[in-house]
Amino acid sequence: MSVFWHRRDLRVDDNRGLAAAAEDGDAVPVFVFDDDVLAHGSDARVRFMLDALSDLRDAYREAGSELVIAHGDPAAVLPAVAGAVDADTVYWNEDYTKLSRERDARVRLALERAGVDRESHHDGQLHKPGSIRTNAGEPYSVYTYFWKKWRDREKADPFPAPDAGLADAADLSPAALAEAAGGETTDVLHETLRADLPSIEDLGFAEPDADVQAAGTAAARERLADFRSEPIFHYDEDRDYPAKHGSSRLSPHLKFGTIGLRETYRATESAMREARDRDEGSEGTEAQDNVEAFQSQLAWREFYTQVLYFNPDVITENYKEYEEGIDWHNDPDELAAWEAGETGYPIVDAGMRQLQAEAWMHNRVRMIVASFLTKDLLWDWRAGYAHFREHLADHDTANDNGGWQWAASTGTDAQPYFRIFNPTSQGERYDPDAEYIKEYVPELRGVDADDIHGWTEMNDEERAQIAPDYPDPIVDHSERREQALAMFKRARGEDPEED
Repeated sequence: MSVFWHRRDLRVDDNRGLAAAAEDGDAVPVFVFDDDVLAHGSDARVRFMLDALSDLRDAYREAGSELVIAHGDPAAVLPAVAGAVDADTVYWNEDYTKLSRERDARVRLALERAGVDRESHHDGQLHKPGSIRTNAGEPYSVYTYFWKKWRDREKADPFPAPDAGLADAADLSPAALAEAAGGETTDVLHETLRADLPSIEDLGFAEPDADVQAAGTAAARERLADFRSEPIFHYDEDRDYPAKHGSSRLSPHLKFGTIGLRETYRATESAMREARDRDEGSEGTEAQDNVEAFQSQLAWREFYTQVLYFNPDVITENYKEYEEGIDWHNDPDELAAWEAGETGYPIVDAGMRQLQAEAWMHNRVRMIVASFLTKDLLWDWRAGYAHFREHLADHDTANDNGGWQWAASTGTDAQPYFRIFNPTSQGERYDPDAEYIKEYVPELRGVDADDIHGWTEMNDEERAQIAPDYPDPIVDHSERREQALAMFKRARGEDPEED
């Protein structure tokens, strides 16, 4: 027999490690609620994860097997389960954060001491971190060059779901496993195995206020199919306009692995073939460019994973260091207004309120609110990263860290410090009719788009007449832009007064 340990791969289809375990025979699927991992969780993500686990458990039950649920230290649980079922090997798919790698090292050592083989597989990325390097053999720190090699590398096909090789459900109840075990192993299983999924409260979290999107493989496939049917052919044209709903909304599914990267990429290749057919085989056409733009987002995801893999300290430290350090302003009242969506900058507030309502935010708007926090409010990017981590259902350490450091001009491929988003012009350009703003800022629903975009140019009396319940701007963008430029010049060891 074998054991397969689920982590960020909550699916049966297109699962490399599970396929290997099932091929080995009578695979026992296990998920362990690990308190060290849960300490970095949030209400929205734990809700999505529990829903995804419920879907995964149903998939195993339909196949005549069962998902073994435990709550404890994987380094204790996995050797105990392996011993109870007399498994030769424990399989899992690799994860690349520092926390995951340290945990996996402990599990490997515990299994070695128990006399159980272990086998990990590369699954959560199309290309393993470090496999795409510069000609000098170094990991890339510039996305453009990484993308060119990523794009041209062959991608593996999806792995089919096991049609055999799964352990029988009758042998996998907590009572059956504990009975089959012996000695201290029995005690571990009695203490950690659960007959059912815990409630969100059992795990120390609360039901989120946000309307978290549906989890599970069926929901992920429905999202992918809807996106593949037509929006992918307009992705590059529409993705920056939040009112057009042109994004895939697959991010939480990729975060928790409810759908495989290979399956997702195969859908984009199918779309590319259709794009070529639409354009009679011509190269560089609009439809193909749109499909490739979405593929490049998958590459960005892997680029940031590689950056984190080789630079684990970027979670708390600037990737790009400044000679004198950055003297962030860090006004707590301004941070509170930003978090609440009460800054008086409509596009910023719409984004922050979408985050509250949906545990998700449109990508263009993520860039706008991040630039506003770091360049208008002069707040350390780490505060914004922490807020996103607390509220996003799709929070991914590598992606979010990379995005925040880009906005703060401290990361790889960082936005140069002197390029500062103007939140008003961003709103005018990407939400010209203020449809997105009105959806999430009800105080402005009866206001003309021109007045919404001109909100910061009005005087207090004009604003009070047009939308008395919406706040005045908390800062002046032009003034803060100059302060930001001076702040970064000082950080670079330059005289802020010099041009």
